[in-house]
Amino acid sequence: MAQVPLAIVSHKRQVCSLYKRAVRNLEAWYDRREVFRYRATLMRARFDENRKKDLGEGRRLLACGEQELFETKHFQPRNFANSPGGCAFEREVIPPDWLLDYWHPLEKAQYPEYFAKREQRKKEFVTWWEKQYGKPDPKDLHH
Repeated sequence: MAQVPLAIVSHKRQVCSLYKRAVRNLEAWYDRREVFRYRATLMRARFDENRKKDLGEGRRLLACGEQELFETKHFQPRNFANSPGGCAFEREVIPPDWLLDYWHPLEKAQYPEYFAKREQRKKEFVTWWEKQYGKPDPKDLHH
């Protein structure tokens, strides 16, 4: 999913982003750690040798770097497991809070402090809601 830029991104930030994406791309290409580290060191040297260039030359180098990254992009990049596109993305289902309302009283009795505080917070929330938005219309209460 593409991010829509909401602010102007500085040249330094664009270069850092390019470097990180380039190193991640190298990580996808080389499965042996020592080969990857060697290639990452060479990549870092390429970035460091162009560090002191003027802004016009830097912009040109940035555009060339983006193009090179696009051309050498791995066909199946590595994704972190819990990141979007990863194998475990959104796998952990977090149950909604209202599910606890359907617990049996004997189950609730095992955690008396928690459910007492929960009931207190539910009452506080209802009070806040009625203060913020007013009481609901009785004709809208049916489902």
